Amino acid sequence: MRIIRCSLAIVFLAVVTSHTLQAQSIYSKNNLFAWCVVPFDSTNRTPAERVQLLKDLGFQSYAYDWRQEHLPTAMEEWALAKKSKLGINAIWIWIDKNNDTPKKLSDDNLKVLDYVKQSGLKTQVWVGFNGNYFEGLSEQVKVEKGVEILKALHDKVEPIGCKIALYNHGDWFGEPSNQVKVIEASGFTDVGIVYNFHHAHEQLDRYQQIVDEALPYLWAVNLNGMKENGPKILPIGSGDREGEMMTYLQKVGFKGQIGILGHVEDADVAVILKQNLDGLKTVLRDIGDASGFKTFK
Repeated sequence: MRIIRCSLAIVFLAVVTSHTLQAQSIYSKNNLFAWCVVPFDSTNRTPAERVQLLKDLGFQSYAYDWRQEHLPTAMEEWALAKKSKLGINAIWIWIDKNNDTPKKLSDDNLKVLDYVKQSGLKTQVWVGFNGNYFEGLSEQVKVEKGVEILKALHDKVEPIGCKIALYNHGDWFGEPSNQVKVIEASGFTDVGIVYNFHHAHEQLDRYQQIVDEALPYLWAVNLNGMKENGPKILPIGSGDREGEMMTYLQKVGFKGQIGILGHVEDADVAVILKQNLDGLKTVLRDIGDASGFKTFK
């Protein structure tokens, strides 16, 4: 009798555990992070004010983007975030042909990576490229050049406990298939991809194919309202395609984090983030994601 009861208990626990895992939505609020919140804030919040804002909105982490004027307070902000138990899930850098080579990164990029080292921050380094970096080159040379800079960056971030994720920002490198080529040609197994809806309007008709190919490397997806021939930046829930795009991520088993944009020029980032959170809640209701929907108060 005891053996039977024990067996039934194990089966019941397995069923409950399986149901719990299946019920956890990637769009639950505890899996969201804020993105584009530093240089796009018209109120020019201080590091302390920004950290408090993100905590007030319920975020548990954010990705840190910057402009040169933000560098003097970057380490202060990361320390405040750590003290407030607000994670820094990524640091952004921008590679430009005129400033960066595999042998010598720009002073600002080097400074950021040095700050990461000094702070002891273990995070992702998101790498975006200006289109000029690959302009005018053959396909083979583009891949080779991508591998060359990736290896140089990897040599810098791996010793300080960070990992690289490639960021689609238009042009040749904005195609995830090309990012996959670079990753696979590099031989690295610890490099990922960040996919941005707002840089993917021209990819709408190929979206499922893109996700399928990028999925083994896909670490994060940044949401945006999506509409055929619509504006680049659109609040979540204001488009007519983001719902199906979000549903497909669930269908294929994406398990990474979800980014919420504060990306609007000359706007209060608090207003934009709140608008996107409200829009996400609406989309989750519309696509029937009860698990994600219920995490929003």
